[in-house]
This record gives sequence, C-alpha cells and structure tokens, in this order.
Amino acid sequence: MLRYFVGRIQKGLSMLVTRRPALSYFSEDGATDDVMEGYFAVVAIKGGETKRFIVGLDYLNDPAFLGLLDQAREEYGFRQHGALALPCRPQDLQKILDTSKA
Repeated sequence: MLRYFVGRIQKGLSMLVTRRPALSYFSEDGATDDVMEGYFAVVAIKGGETKRFIVGLDYLNDPAFLGLLDQAREEYGFRQHGALALPCRPQDLQKILDTSKA
C-alpha cells in the first residue's frame, strides 16, 4: 500500500514538474514562494505547531520520510491539496531531513 501511495505522489509530482518548472504556493503571510523543479512542499503539523518545508524528490526514497508519508495516508487519506500535510512536529521532520543529508 505504501508503494502505491509513493507511486501516486511521484507520478503526480512528475506531471506537475513536467508542465511547469516552478510551482507557486502561498505562505502563511500571503507571500508567494517558488518550488523549483525537483522539489515539493510539505507541511509538518502536530501539537499546534505548523511549518512548511521544501523537500527534494530524492526524499521519496528515504525510509524515515516514507514512514511519514504512510502516517499521512492513514491520517489524511489521498485527497490532499496544495502542500502535502505530514502528521509530525516540525522539529521531527527537520531531524529526518538533516539526517538524510549526511
């Protein structure tokens, strides 16, 4: 089931990237941020904390990040619009992203 979910995300993101090299999203203050080719936006939401991250497509191969995607599927389902919501504290996602860079 997780492979199916990741496959759908990869397919959707590749279609978006193919159509437009940069995607526009609105941040909390209303300003527009660009998400460049090869990246996508996620929002870490838990315990009243919310933070938006721009994540490279290569994280779709990271086991810890895939675990968060599985949790998102269980909690929110497949019908998310805009940035992908992940049910974790922002600092927990930051640790995953930092660890995967090393």
